[in-house]
Amino acid sequence: MTKEVLKITGGSALKGTVRAAGAKNAITKLLVASLLSEKKCIFFNVPNIQEVEITVELCKEIGSEITWDKEERTLEIQTKELKTSYIPQRFSGANRVPILMIGALLGRTNESIIVPTAGGCKIGPRPINFHIASLEKLGATIEYREMRKEGAYFAQAHNGLKGTEISLPFPSVGATENTILAAVRAKGTTLIRNAAIEPEIIDLILFLQKLGAVIFVDVDRTIRIEETRTFYEVQHTVITDRIEAASLGMAAISTKGRVFVEGAQHAHMITFLNKIRKLGGGFTAKNNGIEFFYQGPLQGGLHIETDVHPGFLTDWQQPFVVLMTQADGVSIIHETIYENRFGYAATLKEMGADIELFTHCLGGKTCRFSSQCFEHSIIVKGPTPLVGKEIDVPDLRAGFAYVLAALIAKEESTISGLHYLDRGYENLAEKLASLGATIERTTLKLEASRTTS
Repeated sequence: MTKEVLKITGGSALKGTVRAAGAKNAITKLLVASLLSEKKCIFFNVPNIQEVEITVELCKEIGSEITWDKEERTLEIQTKELKTSYIPQRFSGANRVPILMIGALLGRTNESIIVPTAGGCKIGPRPINFHIASLEKLGATIEYREMRKEGAYFAQAHNGLKGTEISLPFPSVGATENTILAAVRAKGTTLIRNAAIEPEIIDLILFLQKLGAVIFVDVDRTIRIEETRTFYEVQHTVITDRIEAASLGMAAISTKGRVFVEGAQHAHMITFLNKIRKLGGGFTAKNNGIEFFYQGPLQGGLHIETDVHPGFLTDWQQPFVVLMTQADGVSIIHETIYENRFGYAATLKEMGADIELFTHCLGGKTCRFSSQCFEHSIIVKGPTPLVGKEIDVPDLRAGFAYVLAALIAKEESTISGLHYLDRGYENLAEKLASLGATIERTTLKLEASRTTS
């Protein structure tokens, strides 16, 4: 047997220009949203990543006709009719997209919709009770059943969906998206209070408006959706991935380099850029992107609490912790979104990082994990030299944190579990190599004793 790995020898300052891809968390939801109508939709700036591959297969399964030009980054999708409303069990755990099929399809079919259990990275339980409660309030009936080895959700709205007022207990991105999708075809008007307002949500709303929907976003996290009966063909450019843009920026600063990230959108990264400035990292926002650069010793003493937008994105904190290991002083991160997001810290400590984990809320905000014994706060002391290591990636964002640590360490690191990185980063090895990193994606042959254990 063989496995693909990244071999990285750190110590080189990254320099040059690199283009950030379209946002994973936008295009996957946009593809599902296109299922609301039978009209043709054309998307531009589509990233060539595994998460899109999976979503394309999901849409094809239910009847979508799709043409994807990966070189031109364009994708055309049209679902003239549904050939099935059953998502096979092989998609169970593939990603978080299948559960959104419920909201998109409820208004388009009278048949029962069957979707497998949700998947994604292992960063803590991500229950869908907010999704279910909102969809049921709109008039859907949803039931969980055991099927073979995995469970599935059965949903239907034989009497149609009706607009209503929904207050989310927490501004969940997925629950907001699912509710919006269902509300587009619901009779009357739907109000979603305490909704998520992430840039990817706004991008979804812009697409749906092009498609024919009437949607308003108020300043108090309220989204109002009116019933849509007429749909139109759409052309839509996917927003840049703010997570990849930030990741590449942190790679530039941590390696003491200078990198222009083409496509990085200033408005989507305000909170992140404020923390970069406080850390002593340099950046210049330009019309077509952001240039990140090292401008002297990094200064710790930061306190960061992850939060929903416009707060500090939970997907930024993993590489930011690596950046903090190179800053002088003590810094704190309090994770308030997911309870199991610091699992990667043990490996960073083995590489030389000085990190301590705590179950207490180390911040001004008491979060929902305050009394549940989850290690959801950390203290980072720096600067510390990092050493190379053999690493197996446990999830997407931890994976980039390991890549960043390997780019800093002067010894060679070998990183496996690349399918996680492939979910969210387009041609990562090639992009980093173009900036001067000593990085190679290669295939290793496993010893027989290891493959038979």
